Amino acid sequence: MSTLKLKDGTEIFYKDQGEGPVLMFHHGWPLSSDDWDAQVIFFLQKGYRVIAHDRRGHGRSSQNIYGHNIEQYAADAAELVDYLGLNDVVHIGHSTGGGEVIRYVNKYANGRAKKAVLISAVPPIMVKNETNLDGVPLEVFDNIRDQTLHNRNQFYIDLTIPFYGYNREGADVKEGIQRNWWRQGMMGGIVAHYEGIKAFSETDFREDLKAVEIPVLVLHGEDDQIVPFENAGVKSAKLLKNGKLITYPGFPHGMPTTEAPTINKDLLAFIEE
Repeated sequence: MSTLKLKDGTEIFYKDQGEGPVLMFHHGWPLSSDDWDAQVIFFLQKGYRVIAHDRRGHGRSSQNIYGHNIEQYAADAAELVDYLGLNDVVHIGHSTGGGEVIRYVNKYANGRAKKAVLISAVPPIMVKNETNLDGVPLEVFDNIRDQTLHNRNQFYIDLTIPFYGYNREGADVKEGIQRNWWRQGMMGGIVAHYEGIKAFSETDFREDLKAVEIPVLVLHGEDDQIVPFENAGVKSAKLLKNGKLITYPGFPHGMPTTEAPTINKDLLAFIEE
């Protein structure tokens, strides 16, 4: 296992595989780097060096109970990039990982990031408030907190249904995908997952999006039941100086897994532009 001990003592697990241009993948809540398997093997076969890490408190990283906010997540990614001596990196983030990516690129990249990709990502800001009137009501996130705290084992199984669009007519429900999601989730620490809900739902990324100069690809499924695309991907693309938006009718939140051939094709095209 490859791990890096961060400045505060937290150990971060990471995979560093292949040779070539560098891609770095940032996973969503409450998962791990394993959620990128379909992308990792695709890009390894295309001649890329692929790096994916488990966020602090998630997966195989140590279950530190502190620092579960986007600022720290981005700083952790920066430590890993510096440790590995990476340059000209394309950073790709799904869901919460998309928030991590845009904060990292804006505040911590120091010229080392070449491009960025936000997939089904939480920016600009999820929660409904006085400046985001069409956002998701706070009560929804309070319920996620309650379920994570008191019913995590069952909740993580139940959440796979809307996550992958398995509640839609004609859906190809795959129990293995559900079990793999549950496995990843239950590997992580409950404190990290509980505190992470506030991080992904209440962090305001609008200034980050406005400030980023590098090309950013925004991918979002139009049937995303977790992060509604009109309040997320569509708005993010409008705030970016150099953004490109692709939306997919009928695709769910977990489309990097369920729709991997399409997502991988569009990722490759953007990376090779």
